[in-house]
Amino acid sequence: METLRKPATLIWAALMLATCASTWWLSKDLVLPTAATVAIILIAAVKIRLVLMHFMELRNAPWAWRLVFEIWLVAITALIVGFYLL
Repeated sequence: METLRKPATLIWAALMLATCASTWWLSKDLVLPTAATVAIILIAAVKIRLVLMHFMELRNAPWAWRLVFEIWLVAITALIVGFYLL
């Protein structure tokens, strides 16, 4: 039971839940394909942030590196969604 309280386990569970959301729930015909695609891209961006912050130890990096990463992630996600919606 101690393992369930560790941050890495909780982050892993969140990543698995996000994967289920993007593959099972959003792939059904319950939402419009455009909305589902944008949601899947945004979920992927959140997953990237979780992996880099928690498993690649970016949360302990100097604030400048974290700021560069955050700006990069927002910019790339916005570009991908923007080009998709064009």
